[in-house]
Amino acid sequence: MKEEKLQSKQALVDEIKEKIQGAQSIVLVNYRGLTVEEATELRSKFREANVDYKVYKNTMMRRAFEELGVEGLEEYLKGPSAVAFGMEDPASAAKISSEFAESHDALEIKAGYVDGKVLSLPEIDALAKLPSKEVLVAQVLGGLNAPIQGFANVLNGTLSGFARVIAQIADKKENEAA
Repeated sequence: MKEEKLQSKQALVDEIKEKIQGAQSIVLVNYRGLTVEEATELRSKFREANVDYKVYKNTMMRRAFEELGVEGLEEYLKGPSAVAFGMEDPASAAKISSEFAESHDALEIKAGYVDGKVLSLPEIDALAKLPSKEVLVAQVLGGLNAPIQGFANVLNGTLSGFARVIAQIADKKENEAA
């Protein structure tokens, strides 16, 4: 009986470790005080952004972090804790958590974790304000396209000017021949 309990706990720790390793970012929140409707709304927003949002026991999360050698989050694993794993976009978990916390005082952001670094609340806020991955890609592509577009315009202007000069020379030759 005790053996089964230990195995199920280790399986849960392994599940958490897998999520930590697969996540681009992690945000720890205190969800105490959210109504069922608010919690459902938050889960829905996370799901739409492919952010995995779970409530685990602090001891299980602490053990998973320890086994992975992640340090600095232990102090935040007190009281009710939920964790949002940003699986695709590093900013998505922070963005949704921050936006939701602005309009729902009951949601408290505790800490974040990105690229081996524990994030403070101001750092999470800064991460949340970053444009989405799609917007950043569009901005980069727009920046790359601008010089090409300018070069094409210069070439087009040069070619049309060249064509006008040729047309004038042809007209002059016709007038001389006539």
